[in-house]
Amino acid sequence: MVPTWTEPLATAASAPIGGPLGRHAAIGRHWFWTPLRVALLLAVIGLAIGWFGKAACVQQYFNEGTKELELDWRSNRPFTAMCYSDIIPLYSAERLNTGGFPYQTSWVDDEGKPTAHVRYMEYPVLTGMFQWVNAKLADGWLAIADAGWLPTGIPVTIFFDISAFWLALAWLVTIWAVARTARLRPWDAALIAASPLLMVHAFTNFDTLATAFAATGLLAWARRRPVLAGILLGLGGAAKLYPLFLLGPLLVLCLRAGRTRDWARTALAAILAWAAVNVPIMFAFPRGWWEFFHRNSLRAADPDSLYNVVSQFTGWAGFDGPLGFQETPVWLNGVSALLFLLCCAGVAFIALQAPVRPRLAQLCFLVVATFLLTNKVWSPQYSLWLVPLAVLAVPRWRILLAWMVVDALVWAPRMAFYLGDDKKGLPIDWFLSFVVLRDLVVIALCVLVVYEIYHPARDLVRRGGGDTPLDDPGGGVLDGAPDRLTLLVTGFRRTPPPEKPPENAKPAAI
Repeated sequence: MVPTWTEPLATAASAPIGGPLGRHAAIGRHWFWTPLRVALLLAVIGLAIGWFGKAACVQQYFNEGTKELELDWRSNRPFTAMCYSDIIPLYSAERLNTGGFPYQTSWVDDEGKPTAHVRYMEYPVLTGMFQWVNAKLADGWLAIADAGWLPTGIPVTIFFDISAFWLALAWLVTIWAVARTARLRPWDAALIAASPLLMVHAFTNFDTLATAFAATGLLAWARRRPVLAGILLGLGGAAKLYPLFLLGPLLVLCLRAGRTRDWARTALAAILAWAAVNVPIMFAFPRGWWEFFHRNSLRAADPDSLYNVVSQFTGWAGFDGPLGFQETPVWLNGVSALLFLLCCAGVAFIALQAPVRPRLAQLCFLVVATFLLTNKVWSPQYSLWLVPLAVLAVPRWRILLAWMVVDALVWAPRMAFYLGDDKKGLPIDWFLSFVVLRDLVVIALCVLVVYEIYHPARDLVRRGGGDTPLDDPGGGVLDGAPDRLTLLVTGFRRTPPPEKPPENAKPAAI
């Protein structure tokens, strides 16, 4: 696949450097610049832009009152400079600066107030341990810096920079895995490398860890290594839950292809990998381990959620009405879970009823996208989850770039809204209008994916084989496998396996 021949966006972008590749050009002979290495270079540039975008929030100043260096968040810098990152306040909010062990250490928020409550680390175990290890590395860095061997700074700045290094490496792993999975279209990985969402949200939180596990899990499945795929998806689920959702599309496609044993091996490996990370913490510090689930059950509709959009534009009080402190939004939790399950059922129906078995990446994108659309929380960095899946599912450069630009632009009105009216921030309607636009674009992508599932001739990945249409280059054992179970309008249809001739059968006479 030569992008300047097939992608209008790449064709236009090539004009400053001489235009599209010539028809008689020698391809694939350069000793160094492969599509993957170009994508990784673009990613390093994009990650550098992302780091500089957050750097304003780790600047220091000398406090004349305390006579110490402090983090310069004066004058609402995180919102005016649009550099906010969860990583920075979490260093103290999660008590990483005290040296305590996550899930064991507890503290009281709002101490002395009616809203006082006991808190623990609120992240899944792998992400929580990632933060703790980086905090210890920051302590070690500062100890060496005190001896004059390294440049120094305040602890939270060192913690942020160390975390950003590993998160950047995780995104590079994501690009590598997608490029290997999309082996017939390796240039598509450049979309992940140059994504505006990368530049805005790579260091907003710790989500690139999960994208790396999800992408490498899909690569392992594409390489027909179901156990390794399960291990990687299970570890991803221990960082963020969404990689475990990918087991659903795998199950439905394996049912259709009659490869349920491969799915069972993957699912078992995922459960064991998740348990290996979680069970020790679960038994040693059960209350601390449960904090992630407890805090998420208490959360109301996030500002970025459709429930909040409807509430703000219509005056609707929500499914649960006004809630008091620490009250669980039971109806909101139930409705969001039910809507997601209904969407998953719809994706399963499409997978079993489509005339040609869908590709794995198509269903994975639909499942994760519908989760974000129906969930009560869509933190801005969650959009990173969709980037590698979208590139694998619907590699149409102009369309994907348009979505990523719109999604990244939501950050600006969000930061301006958080300033508040008293500080000349934007009204909430501006922010919610961008949220609605973002959601509509994601829905349009889902519609496009479903259209290409039912019209496989329009699927650019299936057309990558030239005159011979492809099945699913990233499908692993599913690639080229015959259907065994499909869903007709009147019910299920089992496709019998091809009959084998008896071992003692004689060839027919000529």
